[in-house]
Amino acid sequence: MNRIRQERIKKYIEGQSVATIKELQKVFPEVSLMTLHRDLSALEEMGVITKYRGGARSVHQPDDIEFNIRMKENNAGKMSMMKKAIKLLHPQCSIFLDASTSNLILARNLPDVDLNITTIAPNIAIELCRLKNPTVNLCGGTMNAKSLSVSGANTLEMLERINIDIAFIGVSGCSSEAGFTCGAEADMLIKRLVIRKARTRVVICGADKFKRLMPYTFAEISDVDYIISDEPLPEDFVRRCEECGVKIL
Repeated sequence: MNRIRQERIKKYIEGQSVATIKELQKVFPEVSLMTLHRDLSALEEMGVITKYRGGARSVHQPDDIEFNIRMKENNAGKMSMMKKAIKLLHPQCSIFLDASTSNLILARNLPDVDLNITTIAPNIAIELCRLKNPTVNLCGGTMNAKSLSVSGANTLEMLERINIDIAFIGVSGCSSEAGFTCGAEADMLIKRLVIRKARTRVVICGADKFKRLMPYTFAEISDVDYIISDEPLPEDFVRRCEECGVKIL
């Protein structure tokens, strides 16, 4: 009986790519929370799923998707989010842009005003060279050809030395239980540091990110100030944002 139930849970997670504990409880109401956790642990031991805080994902879901592939996804939504992000800027502020595709689109549409911009993405730094007024700081570090970003000790050391008014941070996945997640430990360390240092923390999170749960949580909902999205977000997530005083744009 256990094996039959676990096979059903496995097939559900593989079909969805990712599932939260709350979602699994609704789909399998006959299973207690404790039994559900035991089933997930058993499936993880078999190597067919990976457990994370608040849920589990199929091992067939990639930890991260190559930048060029992500650039082809949801471009209309990214343009919508970019316009909302620009409204938060003011001249002479210091901003941080991570290596997300949404931030590349933001960089392509930034007005030519006096800004101090720090980024971990060489392609974003090159894009900003079209502007005359901003000062652009590119962090050093180890280059990741898949994400087109730098990371490592040198990157963290530079970020420790700078002040940030507004940080724009992309996500790979999120949920009300797991918070904001990404696929690599190096990215998680950068995002956590930036969130700690920034006066205003802005997460750019398309509605499609709620279908994914990645290995590393870099922030809870209460850690940010704004969430920019392209579509209405899940009701439980919106309620959690309201409880934490987080504004959704």
